[in-house]
Amino acid sequence: MDVNAAVAAAAAIAGVLTGVIAMLAFRWSERDQKRPTRTSLHTDPVLPPGVDTVLSVLRSSAVVLDEADAVVKASSAAYALGLVRGGKLAVEPMLQMARDTRRDGEIRQVELDLPRRGTGRGEALAVSARVAPLGSRLVLLLVEDLTEARRIEAVRRDFVANVSHELKTPVGALSLLSEAVMDASDDPEAVQRFAGRMQIEATRLTNLVQELIDLSRVQNDDPLEDAEPVRVDELVAEAIDRCRHAAGTKQITMAAGGTADLHVWGNRGQLAAALGNLVENAVNYSPARTRVGIAARRQSAPGGDMIEIAVTDQGIGISDKDKERIFERFYRVDPARSRATGGTGLGLAIVKHVVASHGGEITVWSAENQGSTFTLRLPEAGAARDRAEQRPARAGLDEESGRSSSTSPHTSPYETLPAPEVLP
Repeated sequence: MDVNAAVAAAAAIAGVLTGVIAMLAFRWSERDQKRPTRTSLHTDPVLPPGVDTVLSVLRSSAVVLDEADAVVKASSAAYALGLVRGGKLAVEPMLQMARDTRRDGEIRQVELDLPRRGTGRGEALAVSARVAPLGSRLVLLLVEDLTEARRIEAVRRDFVANVSHELKTPVGALSLLSEAVMDASDDPEAVQRFAGRMQIEATRLTNLVQELIDLSRVQNDDPLEDAEPVRVDELVAEAIDRCRHAAGTKQITMAAGGTADLHVWGNRGQLAAALGNLVENAVNYSPARTRVGIAARRQSAPGGDMIEIAVTDQGIGISDKDKERIFERFYRVDPARSRATGGTGLGLAIVKHVVASHGGEITVWSAENQGSTFTLRLPEAGAARDRAEQRPARAGLDEESGRSSSTSPHTSPYETLPAPEVLP
């Protein structure tokens, strides 16, 4: 009897404990259903209304991070710059900025130089990063690529420095020579010698100022406002006449050939100046008793036929590293030789802008000690005129890039053109 009473008592106690545990579990479950779990905060964050739309139209690279530093939203530009990889922000300084901003809510901004990934180049990627809180749990990172702006600013500084230097050199020489003339007033031979040097420096200064004016004009004017059909034969003949005396002095043979009766559409004066600069360079940088050739042909292209005008010399050639920069203002492959020939370093920059403003391009093939071929590719008159009439406004030019494209490193494109005719 005592045993049965003990069993009954134990069963009653077990029943009471089971009821208590069940009630506590129900209450705990009910409270958890009313409160969001911490897991959902990390894996399913929600952007504030309208933020997604704003981020999609921003020009800056945008990245949104949650409180676990995971990427909630990232623009395609952020992936392109290599800021985001594997769902994480890959730049440690930016990640630390985001953590600091999340902690104290302050907006931070910094400029960084990041290594370029996958390009094989040593140059850095310059960026400006700005971090700001986005709501109570998210952080917004905006990154602006400053690489091109810095490059243009460096080119501008170099241009100002080069102009100052190029102007000071002949001006300083004229000042010294004038003093020498005054001191040698009783020596007619010395006066004549110094006066000759003064004429040389004055001519160099005049040429520099004129080329600066020409460069400014081709950058600011629309050459197609006064465009007309221009005969290529006339441009070639004018370029040869311009350099005939210099070529004769060095016994350089001038040759012209290719397809006759070709026309391009554009400003005749600018086109003549561009081709004349190329021929003049070919003569100046060629040894004595060599040949300079100019040939033209029609080349089919998807948007309409193009006219190619190739200027070939047998000169000193251009190295691969210099070919990337020869169209920059004041850049000289051989500064000593340029000064001896009176070059200002602006001729090829003028050529590049004239060709670009006419809807064409310039390419260069060159090998050291084998010569160079510069090829102008311009739209033929009919197709170019049609495009000019349909064009709403002139597109801006990348005036500081100074880059050229190269043809095959083994064969000069001039060799594929018809044989030129040697001119008297």
